[in-house]
Amino acid sequence: MALTDLAVRNAKPAEKQQKLFDSGGLFLLITPAGGKRWVLKYRVNGKEKSLALGMYPDITLVDARKRRDAAREKLAGGIDPGEAKKAERRAAKLAAANSFEAVALAWMDERRPYVEAAQYDKTLARFKNDALPWLGKRPITEIEAPDILDVLKRVDSRGARFTAHRLRGEISRVFRYGIKEGFCKTDPARDLTGAIPPAQTTHFASITEPVKVGEMLRSFDAFSGTFPVRCALRLAPLLFVRPGELRQAEWTEIDLDKGEWRYHVSKTKTEHLVPLAAQAVAILRELHALTGAGRYVFPGARDRKRPMSEAAINAALRRLGYDTRTDITGHGFRAMARTILHEELEQKPEVIEHQLAHAVPDNLGGAYNRTKFIKERRVMMQKWADYLDELKAGAQIIPMRPTAGSA
Repeated sequence: MALTDLAVRNAKPAEKQQKLFDSGGLFLLITPAGGKRWVLKYRVNGKEKSLALGMYPDITLVDARKRRDAAREKLAGGIDPGEAKKAERRAAKLAAANSFEAVALAWMDERRPYVEAAQYDKTLARFKNDALPWLGKRPITEIEAPDILDVLKRVDSRGARFTAHRLRGEISRVFRYGIKEGFCKTDPARDLTGAIPPAQTTHFASITEPVKVGEMLRSFDAFSGTFPVRCALRLAPLLFVRPGELRQAEWTEIDLDKGEWRYHVSKTKTEHLVPLAAQAVAILRELHALTGAGRYVFPGARDRKRPMSEAAINAALRRLGYDTRTDITGHGFRAMARTILHEELEQKPEVIEHQLAHAVPDNLGGAYNRTKFIKERRVMMQKWADYLDELKAGAQIIPMRPTAGSA
């Protein structure tokens, strides 16, 4: 007799395995532990075989019969359904190994030793948020340019054009890695260069009017947040290094007696030297009493073994009432220093650029020398700190410029 839903539902386990037969070789296997599994018994070349069709109640009696009928159709066509199922599993496993996600993660693992941890994390986040949900599970050989363009348009439509361009480049690098490793033969992302309109370059928000700079510096002294963040706020305009370099500063890099900070610039892969003005040294000595026993000058608020959050400075600026999109951002202190040092303090552009750790080709073709203009830079950094003190005190700064005809 054929099974019924009621009989299947009410079947109870016994001390030994039980088999409740339906028709066409289908039966329900009940284990002593209470598990119920659908099995199909069939013969190939006179040899009896069995094929698991799924667990009850996930697979109902109706579903099990459909699977039985599909398997028997294969048999009628000369195909062993058990071997066909193994082949499907192998194909799925191979497809998973050659999926875009697998190849992308392999590419990231290969480059991980050569990039900063923050850069690795940002790339991974871009993939997880914007690419893998739509491309991740697909075999890399089946992905074509229109598929990638759909992903890029989705990113661009939310106003993240820079991200869309960066993502296209990273997807292209995944395919180039796949070509190198034999996972695919072409790079469809390469053909999408220019498919998304160019991103408009915007500069980091910055304050370059001396009077407003003075107002901002006074607000820093009144900051009521944690002491390390307050110190970071006070040092950011004094040192005008990149925000990531400031927050990841380590005490072993700083020599307070010499008034020097030496560190590795992640962007240019070069060593950099920052002369510390007396005001900067005073702030660091005060902070050393609190964080000097640890690795980082600015440790994280929750985990002191990690540096301060990359959002901390901008969050502090917003807390003080500044809009980090239109007023000032952590990176904007660099533009502030470059502008005022040149226009108000009349410092040489090449000296400023070297202190900013920018690539400045010289006559010999050298892109950057950490000690070049070091004497001028020491003088400039102290003059800059003194100037900021005067602005903070509310002084009316009138730079002395040479008049026409003066020697």
